[in-house]
Amino acid sequence: MIGEYFLMGVLAPSVLNLLHLVIGIYVVVQRGNLMSLGFTGMGFITKTIGMLFLTWLGIEIVGLDFRIYVPILTFVWFFSHICEAFVIHHYMQQNVSKRLQNLQIK
Repeated sequence: MIGEYFLMGVLAPSVLNLLHLVIGIYVVVQRGNLMSLGFTGMGFITKTIGMLFLTWLGIEIVGLDFRIYVPILTFVWFFSHICEAFVIHHYMQQNVSKRLQNLQIK
């Protein structure tokens, strides 16, 4: 029983967000910051669909207790979003030219 909560509440959203992170890094490095912002906006929609799908799958199909499963799922999902934001921000900062970086107030 605990394994199902770990698989559906921790492992599944982590794998999905890791895939999104890898694609996001590729978009930033290969396509640039502007395209990355578009991908981030589109990622909001795809991640919402993924979250709804995992919620439905865990509660209806696997039969997990929603009072335990949903808080685990949302915590892992939120924490991975924060980590992804810092990583993508790092790669976006590397794409900015030195001239523009010198104009920024630090």
